[in-house]
Amino acid sequence: MDTSAYLNVVVEQTNTLAGWVHGRDAAAPVPTCPKWTLADLVDHVGATQRMVAMLVGERMTEPSSAYARYVPGPADPAEWSAWLIDGAAEAKQAFASVADDTPVWDPSGGDAGVPFWSRRLFGEACVHRADAAAALGMRYELAPESAVGAIEDWLDTMTSRGYWENRPDFADAMRGDGQTLHFHATDASGEWLARREPDSVVLERTHATADVTVRGPAAELLLVVSRRRPLDAAPGLEVQGDRALFDLWIEHMDWVTDG
Repeated sequence: MDTSAYLNVVVEQTNTLAGWVHGRDAAAPVPTCPKWTLADLVDHVGATQRMVAMLVGERMTEPSSAYARYVPGPADPAEWSAWLIDGAAEAKQAFASVADDTPVWDPSGGDAGVPFWSRRLFGEACVHRADAAAALGMRYELAPESAVGAIEDWLDTMTSRGYWENRPDFADAMRGDGQTLHFHATDASGEWLARREPDSVVLERTHATADVTVRGPAAELLLVVSRRRPLDAAPGLEVQGDRALFDLWIEHMDWVTDG
């Protein structure tokens, strides 16, 4: 997917989320993010989209100005829907104003901020709609191709140089000597091999024999890999090999402590 396609999905997913949360109980717990309420989830989604819109639209090469202008969500749940829809539209407009090689801060440690952030917002929108579904008792469905894209975002982000350097707990847990994990979506084109090395986790897009393989429908694989559903609650997934190696991976694959 390209930047424009990612942002189209961001708008679609956010609009669906907006309809779900409109007027709902702000204090409702979010089971998949145990420290969050529904208000926290709405605030995170909308504020993140606005922050990224500032980073990209204003071509920021460091993030402090965007962080300083954090825009919290409305206190009134009746205002959530319009606020979320507006934030996604602002993000789409910001990305339309730049090229993929426009210099923008890239926390992954790479040098491609615009593509990084377009994919990151896409992954965020897909995963956090799953959080809303869990909080509100809604059915979560996601097209296999979109689920593959969100898995790609999650795995790329978690195995990036920036994540390794900024999360020493993660780095210490993931140091290895070649242990491999294979993730395989069976209903869309998506396979990844993660290899634990002493100073990084190397991610390849390939089919290969691994120490542990987890395979099944892309949406279900996304929920498990992103820690939104326990593996034991995902009957559509098949595990072959060293289950303990996968459990260790999941234990440390958290993007933010609270969610």
